[in-house]
Amino acid sequence: MNDDTRQGPESGRDEGGYVLRPIGRVRSPLVDRASAPRQGDEGSPEAWIVFEPDVADGLRDLAVGADVLVLTWLDRADRDVLSVHPRGDARTPVRGVFDTRSPDRPNPIGLHRVRIITIDGLRMGVRDLEALDGTPIVDVKPVLGGIGER
Repeated sequence: MNDDTRQGPESGRDEGGYVLRPIGRVRSPLVDRASAPRQGDEGSPEAWIVFEPDVADGLRDLAVGADVLVLTWLDRADRDVLSVHPRGDARTPVRGVFDTRSPDRPNPIGLHRVRIITIDGLRMGVRDLEALDGTPIVDVKPVLGGIGER
């Protein structure tokens, strides 16, 4: 259990809320939400994640060929949406947004499983990232293997 009790901006907490700060940005040819694939493995182009210099030490053990989970802040999302037609298909019944992967939701955090294809300093080339150019990166996490592999 973490016993860190710091408060204020340095801890990521602010009175009455939480503060997220981007650790990087997506650089991608995808600029239009309407033409972007709905999921990364549905035809997204290769993209770059460009990290902020102050998180460089956190990148040191990432490796080409690894799969990682990238969390993004979907900054162009509609945060008032609570129900949607899955995949934007009006022929499907409306579902609660938390049972979908819709980018429109109260807290628009994107979850993307990507493959690292290159690392160049603060830039990481990836496959299967459907996020739009300029999308803020919130975090990167490893994909965990089975219990014996952790």
